[in-house]
Amino acid sequence: MRAVQLYVKLGKRANATIRQLSYPTKNALKHRYREFARGDDLSAGYVITKQHYSDESKRVAVEHYLDNGRCLAWTIEALGFPSREKLSAWIDEYQPRDRR
Repeated sequence: MRAVQLYVKLGKRANATIRQLSYPTKNALKHRYREFARGDDLSAGYVITKQHYSDESKRVAVEHYLDNGRCLAWTIEALGFPSREKLSAWIDEYQPRDRR
């Protein structure tokens, strides 16, 4: 809220506001201002959303792993998701004895 108030006070000059408050980025500041202008409650901070994968996408990832050399890195690179930990958990869930 303080950043938005200063932004308005400084004539909506993002760079000046960022210099004074070390606010992360001008886009973040402008987004917060738009929330404020719409009358929305400003969120307390950044919200990292969890990615949700369907059962089908999990199955595809596990099958790719099993059919293509059982390499986590190759599967992640080929499919573009998920992390090593998440893929390992999926493999343990679907095929508990098939992981190296």
